[in-house]
This record gives sequence, C-alpha cells and structure tokens, in this order.
Amino acid sequence: MGTPVAGPGGFSKRTDKAVGEANRSLPNADYGEQAAYKDQQAGAPMAQGGQDVTGMNFNDLFGNPSSQVTGLNEDTAMPDVPVTDGADAGAGAGSEVLSSSASQGASSYAATYLPVLEFMASRPGSSDAARNLVRKLKSQL
Repeated sequence: MGTPVAGPGGFSKRTDKAVGEANRSLPNADYGEQAAYKDQQAGAPMAQGGQDVTGMNFNDLFGNPSSQVTGLNEDTAMPDVPVTDGADAGAGAGSEVLSSSASQGASSYAATYLPVLEFMASRPGSSDAARNLVRKLKSQL
C-alpha cells in the first residue's frame, strides 16, 4: 500500500516514522551484513526524538526581517547615493564598479585553459561555437 500521505491540518500524520523503521534493518542482507549493519548503527549517535519547539518562531531565531525593508513612500536609507549608481547612465559610478563587469580577471583565468580549448576546437567534429570561443579568447589576450 505504501507510505501514507500526510493530509492538511488536523488530518496530518507523520510520514517520516516509516522511513526510520525501514532503516533499522537491511532487507535481503547477505550472510553477516545484518550484524555489521547493526554494529554500525550502535556505534553512530542517533538523533533523539523531538526537540521542544513550543514557543519558538522565526523572529526569535533570526529577528524580524521586515524591519530592514524600506517602504515605497519612505525616505531613502542612503541619501548620498543616486538611484542610477552602478548604471552606465546618470549620476553615480558606472558599471565598472560592479564585480560582474570585472572581465580582466576572467579572461586571464580562461587563458590558462586556452591550450586545452584549442585542442578540443581542432578535433574533427568540433562545433563552430567551440572554434569561435577559442578565436574570441585569443583576440582578448
């Protein structure tokens, strides 16, 4: 029949107990495997059933995340930073300050793989895209 499916609310039943029961012994174990499996289980610390979580909630554990959100009609939390900061248009720094646009490190990193990529692109049956990638890498060095 299988493992029962948990229902909503008052009809919910724990379904992880069936898995725990199934892991207590090996089905179809060869000679000596069952004893070795039991020895391993005895040596490993097993999780104790149930931690008391009554009265615990997300706010107690991590704080209130909504307290760090700035509302749409509120004043900015960074008045000296323009809205266009990080964009190539408008006031503020351009996209060169963003870490994703730092391509010099990426091209030197890719250059270390250039001999292997050249070998792969020179193989019969390699794609045009592979050859174009090697050409592009060579042009950037």
